[in-house]
Amino acid sequence: MAGIYIHVPFCKERCTYCDFYTVTDESRMDEFVEALCIEAESRKEEVKEPVQTIYFGGGTPSRLSTEHFSAIFDTLYRHYPIDPAAEITVEANPDDLSEEYLIRLAQQPINRLSIGIQSFNDEELKFLSRRHSAQQAIDAVKRSQQHGFSNLNIDLMYGLPKQSKEVWQHNLQQATELGVPHVSAYHLIYEEKTRMHALLLAGKITPADEETSAEMFTMLYDWMARHNFIHYETSAFGKEGFFSRHNSSYWKNREYVGLGPAAHSFDGDSRSWNIASNIKYNEGIKAGIPVRESELLSPTDKYNEFIITGLRTIWGVNLVELEARFGKTMYQHCLKAAEKYLQKNLLTMEENTLKVTREGLFISDGITTDLMWMK
Repeated sequence: MAGIYIHVPFCKERCTYCDFYTVTDESRMDEFVEALCIEAESRKEEVKEPVQTIYFGGGTPSRLSTEHFSAIFDTLYRHYPIDPAAEITVEANPDDLSEEYLIRLAQQPINRLSIGIQSFNDEELKFLSRRHSAQQAIDAVKRSQQHGFSNLNIDLMYGLPKQSKEVWQHNLQQATELGVPHVSAYHLIYEEKTRMHALLLAGKITPADEETSAEMFTMLYDWMARHNFIHYETSAFGKEGFFSRHNSSYWKNREYVGLGPAAHSFDGDSRSWNIASNIKYNEGIKAGIPVRESELLSPTDKYNEFIITGLRTIWGVNLVELEARFGKTMYQHCLKAAEKYLQKNLLTMEENTLKVTREGLFISDGITTDLMWMK
C-alpha cells in the first residue's frame, strides 16, 4: 500500500501546544508549491505500486488556495499511479472552511477532511490560541457535510489545565450530535519549546492530575462505544468503514513518501526526512540538491516499531509474524515480558495476537516499553 504525505508548513497563527514545523509567514506559499511539485516529480520512481492514500498535513493545509491544490494534484496525477479509489485527506481549520472555499474544494479530488476543532468551548479555544469559536467549528462541520464531505474527522483535546469533566462531556456530546464518523482525541502533551511548556515551567498553569485524566479517557471510551465508534487506535475512534486508511498504513508499517519541509518517508528498511526549514527546502529542491537526511533501521529498530505500532491498535501484535520476521530470541523476549500483563488482564492473547485490554489502555506506554528490545 503506497501512501503520500504532504507537509504544508503554513499557519496563520501558531497554537500554544504545537511542536510541529510551521511558519506564520505565508508570503512564500507560491514558492513552496512550486518546490513541492518539483520534489514530487523527482521522487516518482520511489513509488512502484498504486497510491492508495494522500494526506495533506501541517501546519494548516487549508491555508492553501484551491489553485495551489490544483497544481499539486496535476503533478501527482501526471507522475504517480493514483488509485481511483484513493483516500485523499486535507487537514483544515474551521475558520478557513467558508462557503466559497468549500465549493471550490469540493471540485478537487479531495474526499476526506480532518478538521482541527480541539474544543467546543470558547474559553478553551482561546487558551489554546485557536483562531475559531465554538460556533464557527459547528458551522464549518455542517457546511462541509452540505458540500458532500461525509468522510469527516474532527480533533478534540482533553486533559487541559482547569478543564472540567462537564466541559469534556459537552465536547463529546457535540461531536456525536454533528454526525461525524471519525474522532481523534488527544490528551494534552507539554512538548518542549512550545508556549504551553513555557507556561508550565513558569508555574502559570497546572497540568491535569492523573486521576482526572483517567476519568476523562474513560468518559471518552464509553461515550464513543455507546455511539457505535470503534476504538481502533490509541487516539482514534471511527465508525465501521471510516477508519483513517492513511494513518492505519503507518500503524501497519507500510511504505510512504513524504513531500515538503520536515516531511518523513519510509521504505520498509530506512527512514528519511526533509530539512525543517521552508526557505532551505525551497532552495535545495530548486537547485537540485534536496536537503534530506536518512537512517537505516536495524533489526532492533524494526522490532520495536512493530511492538509500538501493533499495541496501539485493535490489530495488535501478531506473534507468528513477529517470530518469522525477528527470530526466536525476540519472540521469546516478547512472550516473557507480556506474561505478567496477561495475568493481570492488561494484555490479552487472541489467535496468537497480543492486544491491550481496556484495563491496560491507560498504562499502555509502560506495557509497550517492557515488551521492547533495549539496545
